[in-house]
Amino acid sequence: MLAPLLIDLLPVPRVPAIVVEIAAGIVIGPELLDLVRVDEPVRVLSQIGLVFLFFLAGMEIAFHGEDERDIGLILRAFGVSILLAIAVAHVLEAAGLVESPLLVGIVLAATAFGIVVAVLKDAGETRTGFGQLVITGATVADFATVVLLSLFFSQNGSGIEATLVLLGLFAAFVGMVGLGLQRARESGRLTRAVDRLRETTAQLGVRIAMVLMVGLVFLAEEFGLEVVLGAFMAGAMVSLLDRDEAVEHSGEKEKLDAIGFGVFIPVFFVAAGVQLDLSALFESTSSVVLVPAVLAALLLVRAAPALLYRQVLGDQRAIAAGLLQATSLPFIVAAAQIGVELGKIETATAAGLVAGGVLSVLLFPAVALALLRTSPEAERS
Repeated sequence: MLAPLLIDLLPVPRVPAIVVEIAAGIVIGPELLDLVRVDEPVRVLSQIGLVFLFFLAGMEIAFHGEDERDIGLILRAFGVSILLAIAVAHVLEAAGLVESPLLVGIVLAATAFGIVVAVLKDAGETRTGFGQLVITGATVADFATVVLLSLFFSQNGSGIEATLVLLGLFAAFVGMVGLGLQRARESGRLTRAVDRLRETTAQLGVRIAMVLMVGLVFLAEEFGLEVVLGAFMAGAMVSLLDRDEAVEHSGEKEKLDAIGFGVFIPVFFVAAGVQLDLSALFESTSSVVLVPAVLAALLLVRAAPALLYRQVLGDQRAIAAGLLQATSLPFIVAAAQIGVELGKIETATAAGLVAGGVLSVLLFPAVALALLRTSPEAERS
């Protein structure tokens, strides 16, 4: 509760609330005051927060009215990002800074979708050609990295071939669920009933979204995939099926945001801070060096490929787009936590990755906004 209030009231630079929530977790956790431990109830609430985070990220995908001219450009840029990410991760492994270069490469290829959207909203850029290109690029990065995380680091320990089969079966089930929901939308009687019950104590629209989220998370877990993939697909399905923007206009998007960001998601980030092993981070020189190395790696992996956008944005705005794409934290926290649980990376490595992500959130959006404010180029769309 105090985290966003302190940001608003104190004379300090504005930073995303999640940074303060992670810092608050460090303060009240074993590293400093030792007031809180992550016991089973907190772990359950934290897991729900992680699921909600990816569900709401999926809902932010704009399937309607996209500028399809830029899709090929965005895919080429992300392809370059993936290649750079794997190469940089192997360099970090050779330097003795990280383990599991594949996991670290996937982490470096992600973008903080929710933070980027919030920054663009504050700057009034979400509906511009620049904003749509950055949002679409962040969407591609989010979706691809979630799929790759499930493919290569599933909890069931299956091989890649088996995981691919499971992923295909999961996609087929998701498609069947989507077709079923689309058929249900075509029923006038059912649609009218849902509309009548949206604003009653039934809150039926919210219940449908919650059932969809829980159902796809359950399916993902049953197929041995990461639950965040199910949550992300559920949010994306809500956005895809909402052609008339009923979720937005009825206020259900605000209600789901309130449940997620008002209740569960902060628990995930505070718990991540509680579990952050700062003593491990500072116990060796290599762990400390990892923090600026992650920051530099994010710039190389995610910002440098955005220079391909110069043909449509101009130099200064392309650099700003790259800085926003290099902003990453929620996926880093989630993937680092999964990596530690699977024994793929050490706790010190996880702490270094998260610390680098925190610095990216503190630095890159501020510089990007400054570049946007002083950009001499007229917008080209």
